[in-house]
Amino acid sequence: MTLPNSLRSLRHQNFRRYYVGQTVSLLGSWMQSTAVMWLAYRLTGSTAATGMIGFLAMVPYIFITPLAGALSDRVSRQKVLLTVLSLSAINATALAGLTYTQHITIEVLGVLALLQGILNSIEVPTRHAFFVQLIENKEDLPNAIALNSININSTRLMGPAIGGLLIAALGEAACFAVNSISFLAVLIQLRRISPNEGVPKAITTGLFTDLVEGWRFGLTHPVICPLVVTLGAISFAVSPYTVLMPAIVVQTFGKGAELNGLFISCVGLGALTGAILLARRPSVRGLTGWLWMTGSLAAIGIIGFSLSRSEWLSFLFMALTGMGIMGTSATVNTILQSIIEDDMRGRVVSIYTTFFVGAAPLGHLAAGWLAERIGAPRTFTVCGVVCAIAVTSYAFYLPRLRAQLRPIYLKRGIIPTTPGATDQ
Repeated sequence: MTLPNSLRSLRHQNFRRYYVGQTVSLLGSWMQSTAVMWLAYRLTGSTAATGMIGFLAMVPYIFITPLAGALSDRVSRQKVLLTVLSLSAINATALAGLTYTQHITIEVLGVLALLQGILNSIEVPTRHAFFVQLIENKEDLPNAIALNSININSTRLMGPAIGGLLIAALGEAACFAVNSISFLAVLIQLRRISPNEGVPKAITTGLFTDLVEGWRFGLTHPVICPLVVTLGAISFAVSPYTVLMPAIVVQTFGKGAELNGLFISCVGLGALTGAILLARRPSVRGLTGWLWMTGSLAAIGIIGFSLSRSEWLSFLFMALTGMGIMGTSATVNTILQSIIEDDMRGRVVSIYTTFFVGAAPLGHLAAGWLAERIGAPRTFTVCGVVCAIAVTSYAFYLPRLRAQLRPIYLKRGIIPTTPGATDQ
């Protein structure tokens, strides 16, 4: 296909088909995530309760994702995705039915959020590792990762806004029903894909041995470890915006679900902007410095939002927050996918996912508890300070990280073997 260079990975038919189906599915998923948090706050009026729901939805990433990563290096990733997404559709249907018939309680919501979290903790690392099987030219992989980030964030922009309007008009059950139907798009496209499975790997070790090997490799690697630790710290600090937002909307601005959806959509707008800028980059070179900038934007956005009492100014700060957190995650993912071997890809991606998404439930729980004591806005300020500390620590380590990364880039031909080629 004749496409601009910034869309070059869409020239690959397998990736293009999957991308279209995933777009529809993600739109429904963002609508559901917004509705779940709003429903939790409506049922209880408590930030601690919304924090607990957020914790239950994401805590499986800490325990399940490492196993999922090791498993995805041994079995068909396509079959895993088909199974998990089918079960997710069933879970969304149950959530819609219980909410519509008014049989939903905060306890039942917690169970369903936990079940969906288990499914997501398997799907996310498998999906990221699956990308390499959809791209014939490996040089287009960084662009595919950037376009995936655009996909996530464009749907994050539209999903919560549509969800907020739908909640106000028809209730939370409508969002859950739409999400259930949206899974059909990605399931249909997955069945049309013929991924490159490569040469089957001879399995001579157990799953647990593979798991330990992968984590030992990642946590002792001089590049992987500092990147995922920095990402985890920023995720811990930034992710609580989803659980604090309903309380801030009601208590600070005196508004309802519509404004809640708009604020979260602004996160998507900022993240989408950052993803587009990342997709336009011709190479992975220079991304270590980009990570410092995106992390700084996240800290500025959080602190600014926590102090703002203007809706329009708050929109801007949430956009900066979105550009910061998603820019950071996409940057780390791009660097890791560019330097790891295929036989370790699933396990390294699971480490990335565990630190990025697995840190979120801890942040949700801590922020929900703290907000009950000092208020949601002040809690958000504390989160911003934590993010700023993480970014500052990374900035001090950056020269050493670049020195460790340079020989890897040279080996892979990412930077030329000429004097002065130091852009990493």
